[in-house]
Order: sequence, then C-alpha cells, then structure tokens
Amino acid sequence: LIKKIEPALDPQRDTVVFLGDYIDRGPDSKGVVDRILQLRKDFPHVVCLKGNHEEMLLDWVLKGENYDLYLYNGGGATIRSYSQDGTFTLPQGHLDFFTSLLLYYEMEHYIFVHAGLRGGIPLEEQDPHDLIWIRDEFILSPHDFGKTVVFGHTPLQQVLVAPNKIGIDTGAVYGGTLTCLELPARRFYSA
Repeated sequence: LIKKIEPALDPQRDTVVFLGDYIDRGPDSKGVVDRILQLRKDFPHVVCLKGNHEEMLLDWVLKGENYDLYLYNGGGATIRSYSQDGTFTLPQGHLDFFTSLLLYYEMEHYIFVHAGLRGGIPLEEQDPHDLIWIRDEFILSPHDFGKTVVFGHTPLQQVLVAPNKIGIDTGAVYGGTLTCLELPARRFYSA
C-alpha cells in the first residue's frame, strides 16, 4: 500500500498518519517496524499511533504482564520475528519507537485514533484504554466529536463513512484489504 501511494506523497507538505497495530498479525513484525522507521527518515511528517497490539507487547516487555493475552492475540508471530537463535531481542530503536507512540493525533478537522473515543468526554480526558480498545460504544455512537474521527482497530467488510467518523480497518488480517485514506479528498486506496 505504501508503494501504491508513495509516488503521490509530497514529503514537505503531506502528513502520513499510521493508526497502530504494526505487529502480531504477520510473519515480519520487525520488518514492518523497520519500514516505518525508514519512512520517518524519508518523510518529516510521519505520525505513528499506538494500537492495542503495541500496548500488549509493552505490557509484556516492560512490566512482565499479560503474556498469555499477548500470545492469544498474535504475539507469537512478533516474538518469532524478533528472535535470533531462539532468543527474543528487541532492538533499542524499536523499543524507543513503541514507547514513543501517540494515543491520538489531532488536526484542524480530524482526530486520528487507533480504536475510538467515548462520547461526551473531552479528548484530553479520554481513557487511554478506550483509545486503543473501544469498539461498539464508539462505532454505534452518534455523538458529534467536533471533528471527524478516523480510526482502525475494528475490522469491517468495507470502509465505514459516517457523519462523525471514518473507519478504515477493512480486515487485512482476515484476508480483506489494507486501506488508507487521503484527506481532505476522502479518497480511499487499498491493496
């Protein structure tokens, strides 16, 4: 998908926002993070948000917590990706990347978040757990968040476009497509 949109990107003008879940769902999580780190070098305006999978990795790596939950949600693929000779090794640059991830990113007309927001709560007071885990309470909410919320996390058969939100997780992990959105044109790309 990056190869598809990269020729149209203006490195000095465009901002690229990644919504999280870079790891766990494919055989080369390390390679995905390497690619994003390279993009950050090539494009000065790359924003990376934290997804629930990065949170689970950090819970295990930094706190020694929720290992079973992490494995249940695909963590074994990431552990294998970062293992050499049977030893899990997370490079410092990758750990720095995971710990630097933002919970949300706000622009003039948009709020970008991994999972969603809870209605009636100011953005700066949102529960971090909701930002990376919430599903139905957000997706079904008609609440006006003041800006269009762009989110991933919940796989859908097609892009969700509602008056208050745009969901772009089209289930790549389950055989669907990987989707991105160009704003303000609201042009969708998939691979």
